[in-house]
Amino acid sequence: MKVLLVEDDEALAAALAEALHEAGVLVERVGSGSEADFLVHTEAYDAVILDLGLPDGDGSRWLAQWREEAIELPVLVLTARTRWADKAAGFSAGADDYVTKPFETAEVLFRLRALVRRSHGHAHPVLRIGELAFDTHTGSVTLAGRPVSLTAQESRLLAYLAHAAPRVVSRSELVEHVYDRDHEPDSNVIDVQISRLRRKLGAERIETRRGQGYRLNGDAEAS
Repeated sequence: MKVLLVEDDEALAAALAEALHEAGVLVERVGSGSEADFLVHTEAYDAVILDLGLPDGDGSRWLAQWREEAIELPVLVLTARTRWADKAAGFSAGADDYVTKPFETAEVLFRLRALVRRSHGHAHPVLRIGELAFDTHTGSVTLAGRPVSLTAQESRLLAYLAHAAPRVVSRSELVEHVYDRDHEPDSNVIDVQISRLRRKLGAERIETRRGQGYRLNGDAEAS
């Protein structure tokens, strides 16, 4: 998943971004609401981690503005405020979940994964597409009950296709959500990685829709 982290505490933001990156999450971080506002209007993310105590206005104000503009990104509020009134204000502004500082990074990660999963219409942490199973908590993949070993990039690519299934995913959508903005791949790189996934999962499991993109096929037979 690709996440925007909005946190003005540089040390905290750096530590959280590093921990999330180690868990396979692509993180872009900014320290103000205005920077976040620009990015949510111009870039594609799967979720936002939003601190409430920002230097250019309360995070709930920025969030309320995004919701008024029909920006429906899942938002996890991150704050040191513990009063219920503050939490209520965040939820009223449109927050999807809330974590209070200090926090365990694992909790943030679990809550993020749940938010993204549910935003795609999945309640269960294990996504099943035919005989293919992707565990959103562990990142493990099995095919007909047998484990499949993937590289980190292959796992991110498959995760996005699995969350989107049975929808067709365009190349541009994959570039926006699976790859770092500063290291966007050319089309050949995507072709190579799709080809590698097909060798591991079966050629018919990832369907190409000409002129549209790719789709995970739950009807394919395990190879």
